[in-house]
Amino acid sequence: MTGLLRSAWNAPGAVLPPPRRVWRDWVLVSLVVLIALLEAILRTDLSQPLLAAVIVIASAPTLLWRRTRPLLMLAIAYSAMAVAALLMDNSILYTSVYVILLAYALFRWGKGRDLLLGSGILLANLVVYGLGGALFVDIVGEAGLTVIMVTLGVALRYRARARVREIDRAKLLEREMLARDLHDTVAHHVSAIAIRAQAGLATAALKPEAATDALRVIEAEASKTLAEMRSMVRVLRQGDAPELAPGRTLADIEQLASTALLAGTEAAGPRVDVRITGDTESIPPIVAAALFRLAQESVTNARRHARGASIIDVVLEIDESGVRLTVTNDGEAVPAATPGYGITGMMERTSLLGGTCQSGRAPGGGWVVTIVLPRVGWTT
Repeated sequence: MTGLLRSAWNAPGAVLPPPRRVWRDWVLVSLVVLIALLEAILRTDLSQPLLAAVIVIASAPTLLWRRTRPLLMLAIAYSAMAVAALLMDNSILYTSVYVILLAYALFRWGKGRDLLLGSGILLANLVVYGLGGALFVDIVGEAGLTVIMVTLGVALRYRARARVREIDRAKLLEREMLARDLHDTVAHHVSAIAIRAQAGLATAALKPEAATDALRVIEAEASKTLAEMRSMVRVLRQGDAPELAPGRTLADIEQLASTALLAGTEAAGPRVDVRITGDTESIPPIVAAALFRLAQESVTNARRHARGASIIDVVLEIDESGVRLTVTNDGEAVPAATPGYGITGMMERTSLLGGTCQSGRAPGGGWVVTIVLPRVGWTT
């Protein structure tokens, strides 16, 4: 019980800060003052109409600070109403009902300690109201109206908090998607550039033409990188739907083998063999693009981290149950000096399509990445 009270006492305020004072607040105070004056003049059942009007008008400015100082304003207004109830035998203005706005503001914006102290003030006010000779029906009515305003404040408070969590979640998903796209596009081409540059340097002494070949490959990869970067920037700046941007297909997976052949030298890396079986037309474009990125990342990782690898086998099998992508190399896995995000991005892509992604040592030696995408995970 003590822990629960301590937690409630230390609870933070509303997630979003309260808005600044606006012109509507001044209009609200003016209306309270005007109605209080009219009620004091027109009502004949008040024993001290002038005092009643003065108390309401003097406490009306608390509405201006109800968001930034909710507990203090609640204490001032309800204390004034309690004094009026005791001095005038509950012969107070109906206009004083405005104080329920302060109760709402407290539970909408206040901190945990403010809520606990404010609840005590509200209960004490009902006791004073009863001691002043108020009818039981009036006490119940005031309590019910207060509960309604308090409930409304709490409901809007937690609704705003839930909305903020939803926005934060959406931002996180967008950042993850952008990170995956950047890694799968730019990192692949930059890795190819780095590998080809290393190969050119290693063979330049024996084959001077290797430098020229390397520059051609580097230029081609740099052009692809620039084109894909421009496509991504266009989507982000102009708000185009991602699927309207140039996308990859299953046929592009075969280019992974031809790209490797462009290296032209053994130092450029292992050979890439691609085999695709099944009905490629049955794969939706979004899934096909994801499969290309998964195969691309797997090949890139193998070429960068598989020591002594001579061949990379890319096998894509399509059947009625779904798709199975297997990328195997015969090299020895070498841990990267700096851990990357390739495997993490692959698992995220696979999970979004309802599939599984496994990476580990192959039974006969080497390294294998196996990705399974059941059709039930992405057919809608």
